[in-house]
Amino acid sequence: MKQSKHNGSPFKNSAGRDGAPALDRLRVIERLEVGPVKLERRRLTAPYSVTQNGRRDVTELVYRYEEDVFEPSSENDRDLANMIAAQVALNYGLLCDEIVFRGGYDTADRKFLAEMAENTAREIYVKKFLEPNPFLVPALRNLSVTKKKSYLNASLTFADSTGLKTSLPWSPTESKPDRIAILSSGGKDSLLSFGLLREMGYETHPVFVNESGRHWFTALNAFRYFKADVPNTSRVWVNSDRVFAWMLRHLPFVRQDFATVRSDEYPIRLWTVAVFLFGALPILRKRGVGRLVVGDEYDTTARLTHKGITHYNGLYDQSRYFDNALSRYYSRKRWAMSQFSILRPLSELLIEKVLVKRYPELFKHQMSCHAAHTAGSRVRPCGKCEKCRRIVGMVLANDGAPVVCGYDHSQVDECLAALAVKPTHQEQAGAEHLVWMLRQNGLLDDTDRVTAPSREHPEIMKLRFDQERSPMEGIPQELRLPLYRILLQHADGAVRRKGKMWTEIDLPTDAALHQPYVFERSKPGTGRSMDRDTPDDGCLLGEMTWPVAKKRFKEVDVALLPVGSIEQHGPHLPLDTDAFDAYYLAMAVARKCSDPKPVVLPLVPYGVSYHHEEFSGTISVGNETLSRLVYEIGMSAAKNGVTKLVIINGHGGNDPALNFAAQMINRDARIFVCVDSGETSDVDIYSMIETPNDVHAGEIETSTSLATRPELVNMKEAEKLVPQFSSRYLDFTSKRGISWYAFTKRISDSGVMGDPTRASAEKGEKMWGVMIRHLVAFVEDLKQLTLDEIFQRRY
Repeated sequence: MKQSKHNGSPFKNSAGRDGAPALDRLRVIERLEVGPVKLERRRLTAPYSVTQNGRRDVTELVYRYEEDVFEPSSENDRDLANMIAAQVALNYGLLCDEIVFRGGYDTADRKFLAEMAENTAREIYVKKFLEPNPFLVPALRNLSVTKKKSYLNASLTFADSTGLKTSLPWSPTESKPDRIAILSSGGKDSLLSFGLLREMGYETHPVFVNESGRHWFTALNAFRYFKADVPNTSRVWVNSDRVFAWMLRHLPFVRQDFATVRSDEYPIRLWTVAVFLFGALPILRKRGVGRLVVGDEYDTTARLTHKGITHYNGLYDQSRYFDNALSRYYSRKRWAMSQFSILRPLSELLIEKVLVKRYPELFKHQMSCHAAHTAGSRVRPCGKCEKCRRIVGMVLANDGAPVVCGYDHSQVDECLAALAVKPTHQEQAGAEHLVWMLRQNGLLDDTDRVTAPSREHPEIMKLRFDQERSPMEGIPQELRLPLYRILLQHADGAVRRKGKMWTEIDLPTDAALHQPYVFERSKPGTGRSMDRDTPDDGCLLGEMTWPVAKKRFKEVDVALLPVGSIEQHGPHLPLDTDAFDAYYLAMAVARKCSDPKPVVLPLVPYGVSYHHEEFSGTISVGNETLSRLVYEIGMSAAKNGVTKLVIINGHGGNDPALNFAAQMINRDARIFVCVDSGETSDVDIYSMIETPNDVHAGEIETSTSLATRPELVNMKEAEKLVPQFSSRYLDFTSKRGISWYAFTKRISDSGVMGDPTRASAEKGEKMWGVMIRHLVAFVEDLKQLTLDEIFQRRY
């Protein structure tokens, strides 16, 4: 490979972006290009090309399927294929100047790829360059720490996406929630997930992803068993490991004898689960799978800090945040599928116990060793690596026999001896409890020869519920009780974290069992909305009976509160314009949302309108009255289970009172509260009109009224009055304008501020479309976010 001429070093070392020369040294690839994808019914091929030091090198990423999963002429299928092909490239955002994605990517695709590339760049910087990495050449082993908001060095270019639809929804076969796919391997987590779901009576679809090379050895024993005995088992073949190795040869800071280095880590990659997961999606879509289960346990969701840099310990694609991000992405693509792990309350030790005790026919196929080898018709573990000693230790601690899953007696002895002195890659409490259990069972001597930390942690063998790592509402509601009843037969009870303490809970009677799961829309197996037995659209609280309301608040925790005013709107518009518009917008948004729809609270029709009181018909309340009323409504809504309250304000004069009420509700109920007085859409709406300072009864409000209630608009009385002020800073619609207050009569004798003569129903329909679209997008985001994710972004 041709080297750069910077001081005889292959690395860039000039000061660069944000004054970060250490980071610039890592930008060794000028351009990484992905695609365009070539699509066949059972195969996709995507060229990967690297431009470096004036040279271009090309290889191919290939996925192959055992059944027809693509229609090559389908725009839908090409979009999915592009997303599959793009995942490998997300590992290199730290190392490139530019990553180019060929083929069409819609807004949801681009948003997802950009967020994950940024996240992965940060993770790789910390885990592969700041922490010890045996694959790096000596010159890069002590990289100085640079703190930045983003570590994504590469600009992302979507070369062929101009003009693509904003949203390109996938059109899968009707998704069935009782049809569950398991991303499968030979590991204990996927084996136990399958065993539990099968026992609970779900239609299971194990999907194995065969990464070419020795890594497939870990799955081979399990795959052969599943293929012979388990219906719906499928396999996807991918050569991603070859592409990863090809990329390493373009990285001058990686030892080029990397293939000979023995390590439990990969040299430079952390975004790998998605490479497999996206490859499985065409099968899931074809089969109408409604849920995707991944096998991740309690300690894979972590937020840590390394020298001031927040990161996810290299486990983001195994964390709960990853599941939520993918579930949101599926929703944006209009695919009714959710992704989660049913094992998050379990430690590794407890997972191994349940697998050994309850599913011995699956346990014998367990393989977690990445240095496994074939011996006759079976794959055997190496018995020497960290994973082997961890598995052997956990099996023995739970009274199992490691020989059942392939270890011979000498390997068991070697693993035990190593466990006495060498640490394992587990959460600290789990590692200490493992050694403690082995000592209790007499398998490790209670002598000075055992130097590994040993301490009892009773919570390790319990189901642990933590709002960050393993919330009870993190899986669909109807799975919880049947699942936990099985697990409690092997666990030592259940606990919930409160501060730094674990508190015992009676799981079968715990109220959290009935909290809604935010990513699902319908009851399993019914194929219909949960709320079809409620009046109207299932969104009007005032039309529900109390049992229906109780049910609805268990299904959705988002409520919309419309607030308006009764005040003059010139000689041509009705007095209730603001009240009607707020209620109309709330209803339209709720109806456009996916199921379960947000609850629409009854309208608050009166507002703060003292400035219009010189015009007959205006009925005003004070700021204190309105804020207190809305505060009481919000607090009561929170008691019903609302955790996200969107106040839709139809009248600008209400802003101070509503913002104060929102603050107080947030303070006292600790829920999310916001006020939308047009902020999500004003910039778009003002671009549609011709009138400056159009703020009351003018072109905008007359147009929206003509679109909804033309019979109440008297255009014969409409007259133009566009205010002109002594300072541009007083202009109501100026981007630099200040907020100020005045009695309307001093500005306009008619009460109009704008030009209603330019209004039209056509303009009004466009305005309503913009407002509804933006608020629906916002509410859909809220529905899928936990309060924790609202308050702190999880990439």
